[in-house]
This record gives sequence, C-alpha cells and structure tokens, in this order.
Amino acid sequence: MLLNAPSVERLVEAFRRLPGVGKRSAERLALHLLSVPTEEAHELGQAIQNARDRITTCSICRNLTEQDPCAICADDRRDHTLLCVVEQPAGAMSLERGGVFRGVYHVLYGVINPLDGVGPQELNLDALVQRVRDSGVTEVIVATNATVEGEGTAQYISRLLEPYGVTVSRIAHGVPMGGGLEYADDMTLSHALQGRTKV
Repeated sequence: MLLNAPSVERLVEAFRRLPGVGKRSAERLALHLLSVPTEEAHELGQAIQNARDRITTCSICRNLTEQDPCAICADDRRDHTLLCVVEQPAGAMSLERGGVFRGVYHVLYGVINPLDGVGPQELNLDALVQRVRDSGVTEVIVATNATVEGEGTAQYISRLLEPYGVTVSRIAHGVPMGGGLEYADDMTLSHALQGRTKV
C-alpha cells in the first residue's frame, strides 16, 4: 500500500510537524501533492525554498521581513513611541490586518515557560529593554495570549520595564463579538470584567 512507502511516510511526517496538522490532514496533503502534476508540486517546493532564502528577521523588532529594517520599523508615519509586544510574527500580522494599531512591534518568539525550558534569556528580553531605553518609547502594550504563560510573561515584562518610567499596558481579553457569556470560561469572564470600559 502507498502509505507504507518510506518516502510517503517521510512526507506525511513532514506535514505533521506543521502547526494544526494532524495525522489524517497530513495524509490528505501528502496524497494531494502526489496526485497533482509534477510542475505544481515543484512550484510549491520552489515557493517554500524562495521564502526561506529571502525572509529574515528585522534587526529592530525581530519580525519576519524581506528587508532590514522591516517596512514597519522604517516607516516614519508610524508612532515609534508606542511599542506592542507579541509572542509570534502571526500576532503582529493579525494586528496589522485590523488596521487600527499605528505603533511598532517587538516579537518575542515565545513566552516564559519553565516547564519547556523557556526563560527570559531565551526570549532575548535584553533587546526589548535596550529598545525601550534607547528609542524614546513611552508605552509598551503587551499583547501576549491569555494563557498562564502569556500572563506570566506580561507580568515579568511589566516588572522588567518599571525602572524606565514607561507605561506598560495589557490588551483587553474578554467575550468575543457575537459570543455568549454561557460559552466563556472563567478566565475569559474574569478578564472581560477587569477590562471593562465606560459606555
């Protein structure tokens, strides 16, 4: 059977390493690639290789970019006194899609998680401190996820930046638009009440 072939098993395992891809999805993706014309499969491989060759990290914000500094850090129209800290490049992309945030970003590439061996030094928080100290930042918005690790990282950053006199704020977490209270967990409801605003 085809799925027992070593080359197909390696392909399935490669897809399984992608976030959110389980065994069945990996098998479907592998079978799809093996079913398309050869040129289409080569085109996908070439697109992946080109992206890997051209994409680097911005020396200022650590976000993924094709140029250094990235377009956001190089844009004089952005508010460089307003710095948003995100866990991953996907967080910055999501905020950019919203089109509301006009400041700049700092990407951590993770959160403090002692069980996984991730401490402050692995997140290169020294670069964040240096940026706050040297770049005229007046407010840092911590936009880590609403997880235990995300909350702990936000608290650590707040304490770390306290001596520099900047405002450290946290994005509000709560009940999503169109969502009902009966479907929200205790932590979400707690954040929704703490982050309430005047109507």
